[in-house]
Amino acid sequence: MSAELISILVLVVVFVIATTRSINMGALAFAAAFGVGELVADLDADGIFAGFPGDLFVVLVGVTYLFAIARANGTTDWLVHASIRLVGGRIALIPWVMFVITGALTAIGAVSPAAVAIVAPIALSFAARYGISPLLMGAMVVHGAQGGGFSPISIYGSIVNGIVERENLPGNELFLFLASLVANLIIAAVVFVLFGGLKLSRHRAEVSSSNGSAGDDGGKRTSVESEEDTRLTPPRIATLIALVALVVAVLGFDLDAGLTAVTLAVVLSAFWPDTSRKAVSEIAWPTVLLICGVITYVGVLEEMGTIKWAGEGVGDIGVPLLAAVLLCYVGAIVSAFASSVGIMGALIPLAVPFLVQGEIGAVGMIAALAVSATVVDVSPFSTNGALVLAAAPDVDRERFFRQLMIYGGVIVAVVPAVVWLVLVVPGFG
Repeated sequence: MSAELISILVLVVVFVIATTRSINMGALAFAAAFGVGELVADLDADGIFAGFPGDLFVVLVGVTYLFAIARANGTTDWLVHASIRLVGGRIALIPWVMFVITGALTAIGAVSPAAVAIVAPIALSFAARYGISPLLMGAMVVHGAQGGGFSPISIYGSIVNGIVERENLPGNELFLFLASLVANLIIAAVVFVLFGGLKLSRHRAEVSSSNGSAGDDGGKRTSVESEEDTRLTPPRIATLIALVALVVAVLGFDLDAGLTAVTLAVVLSAFWPDTSRKAVSEIAWPTVLLICGVITYVGVLEEMGTIKWAGEGVGDIGVPLLAAVLLCYVGAIVSAFASSVGIMGALIPLAVPFLVQGEIGAVGMIAALAVSATVVDVSPFSTNGALVLAAAPDVDRERFFRQLMIYGGVIVAVVPAVVWLVLVVPGFG
C-alpha cells in the first residue's frame, strides 16, 4: 500500500474515532500527524509542524478574545440594537444584511477570512439574541464573503486571473465573478428557506422606545431594547473604536487580523481589567485545538505529496469531462481542510493539459474549479468555518460543529457536480 493511500486512510480513521468516541478531533489529528509523519513520510518535527497554521491560530485567538471583551462590556448588545434600528425591526433582513456586508468587503479587496472575522461575531451574537439558527447566520456570512470573493479587484479574483494569464488560458473576469456570486446567492437563498428564514418575516423587533415598548402591528414582536442596551458607556465607546480600528487596519493597511485583534484586546484589558478578566477563558480553545490539529495533518499530507498525487491521478484520466468533474471534487474536498487559494493554484495547472486540447471550455472549467474550491469554506475545518464556529456565543459547540460538518459535507457532495453540469458541460469559453 502506498504512503499516500495510508495517509488518506488514517484521516478517515481520525474522523471515525472522533465521531464515535467524542475525542477532540484536533488532538487525534496531531497524534496522526506525528505517527504518519515519522513512520510513513519520514518527516522530522520541523516537517510535521510546517503545516501548523500559526496565522489561523492567532486569528482564532485574537478575534474571539476581542469579541469576548465586547460581549462582556455589552458592546455586542449595543451593535445588535443598532442593527435592528437600521432595518426597522425586520429581523428577517439581518441575515441578508450580513451577506451583503461580507460580500462588499471581499469584493473591494478584503481577504475572505478577514471579512468573516469582522462580521461573524456580530452576526452570531444577533442570532443568539433572537433564537435564529447559528447555522443559518454563519452560512449567510461565509457565502456572502465568497459571493464577492472573485470580483476583478478582489484577492481571489486577482490570484485566479493571474494564474489563467500565466498559463496562457482564455479567461473572463466578469464571468468568474458572476459565477461565484450567483452560486453563493442561490445557496444562501436555499439555506435561508431551509433553516427558518421565512419564519423570521413574521417577527419584528421593537425599536420605538428605550424601554422596549411599541405598538402592535399584527405581527409577533420581540423586545430588544433596554436602557442598558442603548447606553454608550466609556468601555463600549472604546470597544467600538477598537472594532473600527480592526477594520481599518485589516482593510486599509493590510495588517494581520489576528495580531491586530490581540493587540486591541490587550489595550482594552489594560484600561478595564474587571470586564476583561474572564475574556481569556472565553476564547474558543477547543475549537482552536480542533482546527489547528486537522490543518497540521493536512499539511503533512501536502509535505508527503498526497495532495499532488491525488490531483495528478485525476488529471491522467483520458475522458476530459470525467476528469473535469473529478478535479472539481478534489478541489472541494481538499479545500474543505486547507487553503482555497493554494488548491486553486495547484488544480488550474493540472487542468491545463486537457484545456488546451479544446474539448473543455477553459472559462467554464476555471469558474467551476474556483466555485468548488471556495464554496466549501463553510466547513468547520476551513478558516471561515472555523471563525464561525469560534464566534458563536451561547451554543452547544459540539452540536454546532457537527451541524457545520454535515452542512459542509452536503456542499462538498452537491456543488461540484452542479457547477460542472452548469459551467463545464455546456463548454463556456
